[in-house]
Amino acid sequence: MFMRFFTELREAKVPVTLKEYLMLMEALDKAAIDRSVNDFYYLSRSALVKDEKNLDKFDQVFGHVFKGLEKVEGVGTADIPAEWLRKISEKFLTEEEKAQIEAMGGFDKLMEALAERLKEQKERHEGGDKMIGTGGTSPFGANGYHPEGIRIGQDKGRHGKAIKVWDKREYKNLDDSVELGTRNIKVALRRLRKWVRDGAADELDMPGTIRGTAEKGYLDIQMRPERRNKISVLIFFDIGGSMDSHIKICEELFSAARSEFKNMEFYYFHNCLYEHVWKDNRRRHAEKLNTWDILHKFSSDYKVIFVGDATMSPYEITYPGGSVEHWNEEAGAVWMDRVAQIYEHMVWLNPTAERHWDYTPSIEVMKQLVNDRMFPLTLEGLEKAMKELAR
Repeated sequence: MFMRFFTELREAKVPVTLKEYLMLMEALDKAAIDRSVNDFYYLSRSALVKDEKNLDKFDQVFGHVFKGLEKVEGVGTADIPAEWLRKISEKFLTEEEKAQIEAMGGFDKLMEALAERLKEQKERHEGGDKMIGTGGTSPFGANGYHPEGIRIGQDKGRHGKAIKVWDKREYKNLDDSVELGTRNIKVALRRLRKWVRDGAADELDMPGTIRGTAEKGYLDIQMRPERRNKISVLIFFDIGGSMDSHIKICEELFSAARSEFKNMEFYYFHNCLYEHVWKDNRRRHAEKLNTWDILHKFSSDYKVIFVGDATMSPYEITYPGGSVEHWNEEAGAVWMDRVAQIYEHMVWLNPTAERHWDYTPSIEVMKQLVNDRMFPLTLEGLEKAMKELAR
């Protein structure tokens, strides 16, 4: 049974060696643990897993071998959100019915049509295909379906296709005290380091002290400046909307980055970079910061990281006035290009699974704007992104 466990770990690409397997067998032979599955799980994991990124593969193999569970080939379990089952009064359409609904001809025509509807409509509408209402196929309203529409008065998006959102948004600051799960992220971020010794000599130089004492024949205490990471990092976090489902991983990244990069600045934006960013989501309407000021404040040697799912209407990137929250005078693509012109080292971290990127046009647009330097927000993706920034 144990040999089967060893061979299946190897088949799952967990780098287990014979030496580690024999060490595990020796621990069992010497009764290092009680004879329980739980104790054996922790002992075998400690003995056989050298890298945290292989823990998930180890768990799957262990469950298959010792608990009789079915192997999962690269797919994790998924919970059905309760809200999917709760809104049974909404109108659900088949894919064929959705395909029959045509867009209204672009951003400008959609905004003109909204102005006309506001003039015409005098009462509430529900389940229709023209006026501003709920549960229908009109491009204006809430809890319905339309491939290009304006969401009005709905708690949150469902299909991710709204061009504008007529709601006041309140977002929460990311918590940089989150520690659970940050260890792996810290290991990946450490690839982006450039050590220097500068400043006051306030650290004991033990090798220098030993060498000086041996040469001079008396105690020669030598001091040196503390070793610091010289890398400066500027991070922009997409917050709110479709990013709500990625809050946990973003908080873990935020917490890990704060501890790894002593010279780090961060700002928030929504969907795409525009003329304003902010530091505090609770006061983002009152304390906006001019993006031009940010770009002029930090020198071009900063490493720039964008964190966001890049999932939005393409109009939000390519059109003036395309923002879902305000009327932007310049397209988001203009601002992204300005960042790229100033900062040579720039990457985009996307928490959406990479296998879904091809189905979202806005992701492809954003990939082009960052010169294909978009990476998934996974351990492997982080390592590649840090390697790119360190070039």
